Amino acid sequence: MAMDDVAQFDEGIADLDVNTEILSLKKSRNQASAKKKKRITATPILHFLSTQSFASPFDVNMAVDAGYKVVVPHTGVRLNDTRALVQDAIFSRPPHYGCRTAMFIGGKDALLALDMLAVAKTSLVPPFQLSVLADPGGSFTTAAAMVACVESVYRKKTSRALEGASVAVFGATGVVGFASAVIAARNGADVKIVSHMGLAALEPLVRAGKERFGVTLKPVLGGRDADKSKIVANADVVLCAAAAGIQVLKAKHFEKSKRTIVVADVNAVPPAGIEGVELFDFGRTIGKRGLLSVGPLAIGDIKYKTQAGLLRRMIRTDQSLMLDFNDAFAVARQFVRKKTR
Repeated sequence: MAMDDVAQFDEGIADLDVNTEILSLKKSRNQASAKKKKRITATPILHFLSTQSFASPFDVNMAVDAGYKVVVPHTGVRLNDTRALVQDAIFSRPPHYGCRTAMFIGGKDALLALDMLAVAKTSLVPPFQLSVLADPGGSFTTAAAMVACVESVYRKKTSRALEGASVAVFGATGVVGFASAVIAARNGADVKIVSHMGLAALEPLVRAGKERFGVTLKPVLGGRDADKSKIVANADVVLCAAAAGIQVLKAKHFEKSKRTIVVADVNAVPPAGIEGVELFDFGRTIGKRGLLSVGPLAIGDIKYKTQAGLLRRMIRTDQSLMLDFNDAFAVARQFVRKKTR
C-alpha cells in the first residue's frame, strides 16, 4: 500500500473513531434524556386525607389547578390509618415515580394533622417515597399569609420585625387562630391568645404551644367589652381569626389604645371581624387612631399563592418533602416581598 493510501486510511480510521464517539455520546445523552422524561411524565397523584366526613372542595380545586391529574379523597381518616395509607401509596408505584405521588392532610384539627404528618414521615421505606403537605382547613397557609402580611405592614411602619412585638390573637381556639399564634411566637413575638369561652378552652393550646413548638402562649379572657379594650390597649398587633360573620372588635375598643399599630382580619363574610377593616386592605389607615389594616382578601391572595406554591413544589421535587406551617410561612413571606417591591 502506498504511503498516501496509508495516510488516508489512518485519517478514515480517526474519523470513524470520532464519529463513533459522537454517536456514543449522543446515544448516552438520548438514554439519559429518555430516563429523565420517563421520570417527569409520571402522572401526578394526590391522595387527600381528610379527618372529616368530606374532602374540602376548595382544597380539591387547588390541587387540580396546581397540576395534579388524579386527586383521590379518603374521608374519616384516623391517625392510626396513616401508616397503611402511606405504604399502600408508595409500594404501588416504582421508586422513581414516588416524587410524583403526594398526600394532602386536611380536616379541622391542627394538632391531629401534625401528628399524621409525623407518622407519614416515619412510614416511608426508601427508596420508595412520596411528599406530604399538612394544611387542615387551609389553616396553616391562611395563618402563614396573615402573619406574613402583618409582618410586612408592621415593618414598613416601625422598621422592626415582629420579634419583641406584643400580639393579641382573637379567635385563637380555631385552627387559623392557633396556627397564627404559634407562627408569631416562633418569630419572637409576645403572644396572647384570647377566648370568650373561658380559660379552660385555651389550656390545651397553651400546653401544645410549649410542648410541641417551644413557645409561650399567654391565655386571656376577652368576652366583655372592658376585657377587649384592655387587651388591645397593650398590643402592637391585633389578629382576628374568629368565626365568619361575627364582629369581635368595634372601633370603641381601640379608642384608648395608644399602642396598637396593625390590625388584621381573615373574615370575609360581613360584618368584618374588626370594625372598619375592608376586604382588600393592605396597610390602609382606619379609625381615629390611625390603625393600619390588613383585610381578608389581601390575606387570601397570599394564602392562595402559598398553598398553590406548596402543592406545585411537591410535583416538581425529586425527593420526599414533609411540609407544614413553617414551610407555608417561608413561602408566604416570599410572595409578600414580591407584592411590596
